[in-house]
Amino acid sequence: MDIKRILASAPRKHDRGEPAQLTTPWGEAIDPARVRAEHPHPQFAREGIRSLNGWWQYAIVPTLNAGESWARMRPPARYDGRILVPFSPEAPLSGVGRTVLPTELLWYRRAFATPKLDEGERCLLHFEAVDHACACYVNGERVGLHEGGYLPFAFDVTDFLRERPDHVPAHGLIEENDLVLCVWDPSDEGTQLRGKQRLAPGGIWYAAQSGIWQPVWLEVVPACRVESLALRPDPAAGMLRLEVRVCGAGRLLHVDVTAPDGALVARETVRADDDGVALEVQVPIPDLRLWSPDDPCLYGVALRYGHDVVHSYAAFRTVEVARDERGAFRFLLNGEPLFLRGVLDQGYWPDGLMTAPSDEALAFDVQAMRDAGFNLLRKHLKVEADRWYYHCDRLGMLVWQDMVSGGGPLDAWASSYKPTLLRRSWGAYADDTPRHRERLSAGDERYREQWRAGCRETVAYLADHPSVVTWVLFNEGWGQFDAAVAAAEVRAADPTRPVDAVSGWYDQRCGDFLSVHNYFRDLEVYPDDPARLVGEAASRGGRAFVVSEFGGLALGVQDHMAYQELYGYDTYEDAASWGAAVAASLAAADALEPAGLAGWVYTQLSDVEEEVNGILTYDRRVNKLTLATEAVRQACAPQGEASSEGEPASVLAGPRETGRRAPRPDAAATPDPARDGGAPAPDEPGAGAAASDGPEAQRPAAAPLRR
Repeated sequence: MDIKRILASAPRKHDRGEPAQLTTPWGEAIDPARVRAEHPHPQFAREGIRSLNGWWQYAIVPTLNAGESWARMRPPARYDGRILVPFSPEAPLSGVGRTVLPTELLWYRRAFATPKLDEGERCLLHFEAVDHACACYVNGERVGLHEGGYLPFAFDVTDFLRERPDHVPAHGLIEENDLVLCVWDPSDEGTQLRGKQRLAPGGIWYAAQSGIWQPVWLEVVPACRVESLALRPDPAAGMLRLEVRVCGAGRLLHVDVTAPDGALVARETVRADDDGVALEVQVPIPDLRLWSPDDPCLYGVALRYGHDVVHSYAAFRTVEVARDERGAFRFLLNGEPLFLRGVLDQGYWPDGLMTAPSDEALAFDVQAMRDAGFNLLRKHLKVEADRWYYHCDRLGMLVWQDMVSGGGPLDAWASSYKPTLLRRSWGAYADDTPRHRERLSAGDERYREQWRAGCRETVAYLADHPSVVTWVLFNEGWGQFDAAVAAAEVRAADPTRPVDAVSGWYDQRCGDFLSVHNYFRDLEVYPDDPARLVGEAASRGGRAFVVSEFGGLALGVQDHMAYQELYGYDTYEDAASWGAAVAASLAAADALEPAGLAGWVYTQLSDVEEEVNGILTYDRRVNKLTLATEAVRQACAPQGEASSEGEPASVLAGPRETGRRAPRPDAAATPDPARDGGAPAPDEPGAGAAASDGPEAQRPAAAPLRR
């Protein structure tokens, strides 16, 4: 055990001051009139949506008993100014730069025009995410309430709209409807799901955010329409199975499936005889191509029901945990063992915080890690925008999806010090007793019910994405409870994916992985006792061993740091020594594959606030691996001679040795049916610079770390 690293990473009280005004390239170029204007859902996309992103009015109002009154308060008489939606008021891109407290209510207001509605058509108002609880009003009437800060929801506002004017003036639309949203967010003073947000951030905890933080949009849907779609690809049968619910029974449902090049490969037509009843459609797919990181093949899917047309896509692949030919438990993709080389992805930006400044920014992170040779991203304690998963689908990046954590204040001994110092505690602490639930911040039954509901909804929401290959339920004991029960419930809801029930410590002998975090010890493969396993793991006779967090090596890059007070584990003064240490760390992890290691997740993709342990800087303008490579080239080049363009294996040997081939030329060519014009999507012609030729190191100096 490395005591020096433990002491260096211990939380400490400090005044971190105001952050530097870092901007990403996409935030710097943002157009408020077209911010995040793409269709949010490429797997369920109709044409002609209307984005409501852009400038709104806002007010932050101190309110007595805000947590009890948010659903019935009257709007303020005056507003404080304007806010750029979809960025939270805490995010610099919002134009506000103000923390909303649990004793305050956050109000939004804007006008919008009544869309043209034919007979029977409905108008839906979509919010992709609002943190945490909100009441929505249209023209003074409450249209709905919602609680939960990470998943999308919608209100049918048709009956609350004002009539369209008979004549539209030459200067444009008349926005005759008044939309008001009231938001209350308890942040970490509550027990609700909130991930890594804190009102007093520092170290591994990040700034709290409130209100709208993902796109808002309007959609007109026909009277007879597709209500929902679930994709159930069956590679063994060569069949695409679809579960479709319709509104307005008695019509024919047409399903077309196209290859990545647009060629029609299959067509099926069935009659829908019942409203709201799941209609099962089976479409045989000839010469089926499997999806993988080497060949991320996406089939286009189009559904036509009356005048309604919905575009989607599907992919065929299988994932499981099973023994390899030597008897070791491995992660299998399409029946073949695949060693997982992953990166922890927090999903934060300095200008948008939890909100990516653009669709290109979402794609950039995925492409940058793929270019570095990693094949997995672990989306950490956050549900990302749906388009991020789309980019992982089309680029061939595997995803381990965390559930969002919550619960009461953490017990420092139970959640950190004890498992750090005493490894034997990892498998010897039950999470299903009242006392232990309380110690693990899960004593509140309301929190536990919110977590169960959030878990169910997250699994259902992301189930159709081929890139999502594992559900991660609990992290380091934060709000952990009844993990064995939760693993069984998730397995029943989705039997097609493995479950990492407990990532870090306090293993409950369930799930498909023995999943540990190791920042302070020499890496090794720990034994698992098959006789003590429960559930699916017991039936199988074992679990795959993964190091689901390690590394965290820190390097500050001058002019690209949010704070001068920096956080990391091992810290390095220069890029060359940092790069060598990263390469050695990854090589040590790779070397454990013959001993039974099934994969690893390195911490982390980017710097975040005080943390400088990212591969990319917080502003995404410097790739530290590139910086390290250049430093080694300069050091190795003879005096007076320019360095070569070679890539030293000592710096990048770990992630480069993935055995990954380049994608087939048409693998990522599936057009995005949900793209709403404007700049080309990252997978369209002309978009290569935004997707893969983004910010590069310009040899900035590495900053000394201040403790």
